[in-house]
Amino acid sequence: MLTGRIAVILGASAGIGRAAALVFARHGARLVLTARRQNEGEETVEMVLRCGGEAVFIAADVSKHEQVKGLFEECLGRFGPIDCAFNNAGVEAIANTLTADYSEDDWDRIVAANLKSVWLCMKYEIEQMAGRGRGSIVNNASILGLVGAKSSAPYTASKHGVVGLTKTAALEYAGQGIRVNAVCPGYVHTPMVDRFTALDPDHVANAIRSEPVGRLGAPEEVAEAAAWLCSDAASFVTGHAMAVDGGFLAG
Repeated sequence: MLTGRIAVILGASAGIGRAAALVFARHGARLVLTARRQNEGEETVEMVLRCGGEAVFIAADVSKHEQVKGLFEECLGRFGPIDCAFNNAGVEAIANTLTADYSEDDWDRIVAANLKSVWLCMKYEIEQMAGRGRGSIVNNASILGLVGAKSSAPYTASKHGVVGLTKTAALEYAGQGIRVNAVCPGYVHTPMVDRFTALDPDHVANAIRSEPVGRLGAPEEVAEAAAWLCSDAASFVTGHAMAVDGGFLAG
């Protein structure tokens, strides 16, 4: 499905990003993985190599412009222009914090990690893809990019922003052969969700009850959706925010 294609995956040190590295590799992609945590990123590379895939890791804080610029310059120099990207970096909300109680620092940190990082990476992804007249970008949003939720103002705002950015870029670059889509996961069993739910013992049970399928999602299920959107099988799909949520939004 992605044989021989050069794919950049953000947030590849854990959770959905690590799962995406393994899924994309299984579908034949050559991987450039990035995250802030060097050791965990290198562990993901080792997991890919053990499965017979090809991957390198480049550490970067993708909320910082110079580090993003350096990441894509290195990627271009080592591998040539990229074919697809999964913009998956992000952080969670602060549990039990209402809109007016967030500090400016926390607001800026969450929005930078979840929204600014996507825009910065898209700048360089689109630049490389436009030169070839083709490419596919998938942004990781959230079901909270499609609905609201209490105690998550900057997270929800940032994920709505990712969906809006996805739709706008899809319209702007469709004529250049570049597709831009988003996945919107529901509650998925990842370290991020574990950190959030650890502060509230009832939160996991509530999350499971909110999903009609009666369980949390697996990171691999989101990763497979992202891989499909990056592939030619989704060649007529752009500007779409795909819910991968166990039926959460159907209710």
